Formats: sequence, C-alpha cells, structure tokens
Amino acid sequence: MLVLAKAPVPGRVKTRLGARVGHAHAAAVAAAALLDTVRACTEAVGPSRCHLALAGDLAGAVRGDELLGAVDGWTLRPQRGGDFTTRLVNAHLDLVDGSGPVVQIGMDTPQVTPDQLVDAAAGTREHDAVLGPAEDGGWWVLALDDPGHATALAGVVMSTPTTHDDTRSALLARGLRVGATVTLRDVDTAVDADAVLAHRPTGHFARAWSAVRQEVVT
Repeated sequence: MLVLAKAPVPGRVKTRLGARVGHAHAAAVAAAALLDTVRACTEAVGPSRCHLALAGDLAGAVRGDELLGAVDGWTLRPQRGGDFTTRLVNAHLDLVDGSGPVVQIGMDTPQVTPDQLVDAAAGTREHDAVLGPAEDGGWWVLALDDPGHATALAGVVMSTPTTHDDTRSALLARGLRVGATVTLRDVDTAVDADAVLAHRPTGHFARAWSAVRQEVVT
C-alpha cells in the first residue's frame, strides 16, 4: 500500500473546503481523513507493507502525534518533484525493488475499506493496472503489478475533470491491460463531505466533519 498525502497544516490542505469552513477546520478534517485511510491500509496488508509518501512534516501538523503513531511500522518517505504528477511517479518508482503489486491511494477518500484496497490489488492478477474512478472525473486508487509502469503517467495533468480518462489512456498507450474498481467520491467540498458522511457515518472523518457541521456549516 502506498499513500500520497500532505501533512494536515491549515492553509495547505483542503483549501477549497477551507474557503467554506475555515482552514483550521479543513485541516482537522484532512487529518481525520488521513487517519481513516492509514487505518484501512494497515488493516488490509499490515504496517510492514505500507508506505507513506508525505509532502510536509507531521511535526506541528494537526493531530501530528496521532498520525505518527498510526503509521508506526510504516515506511515514510518525502515526496520528490516539483509538480504532483512527478511526485506521484517518483513515489511509485521508490518501490520498484519491492515485491508484489503496489496499490496507491491519496487522502481524499476516508470512506475506503480494507476490502476495496485488497480488491484493487487482486485485480492486478488479470490486469497490469487497476484504476478506480472518482465521481469528479479523477481517480481514487491506482494499482500496478509493476510500479515501474507509473512512468506512463508522466505528462498527465492531475486534478481535472478528465484526469481519470487521461490516466487510463496513458496506461493503455503503454500497452497495459487496465481494469477498474468501484467509483468513490473525493472529499473536496462541504457537499462532498456531507455525501461521504451519509455513506460512512463512523470513523475519524465522520466525527471530525460532524463537529465542523455543528459549529460552522448551516
């Protein structure tokens, strides 16, 4: 399991949500979402097979100590590269010498379950890559039977309404067999957060967003 995430520092994460509820609240929601994601990955494969590619530093971040405890036994590396696509590719390439497929996820789908992650990994038995679409046109998971295949993504622009289709096209152009997973919803806005809360009313994210809604959202 490979998680790409930003340290939850106010003003640096969930900025669209922060414009609605305040950046301190948005960072608290981001921290909770990351905690849920870390827990799902750990339950899926165990901490020794989990990797966190981090932008920023958990020291001083919201719930930083709790996050450091949650990734105990994980391998932590800093993200490398000037843009997100480059950092994404490099995070996969850092695992080229590992064994087995790599399942990469971000911190925007706190509703993800361990079974969904395991299913993405299992898809690499029949496909070279498995891509999970997100409702906003992006994707929430990328599983590769060989992390070196991530070089196919060089030049793909992330965080656009066509990112999923562009990523899939890039993988197909490399000659890879591409499978799919269930569609999930990223949490970028208050509307997204409400929808995810309704679907998964338990966990760190659910508690954090419920608290924000009670205090801020009308």
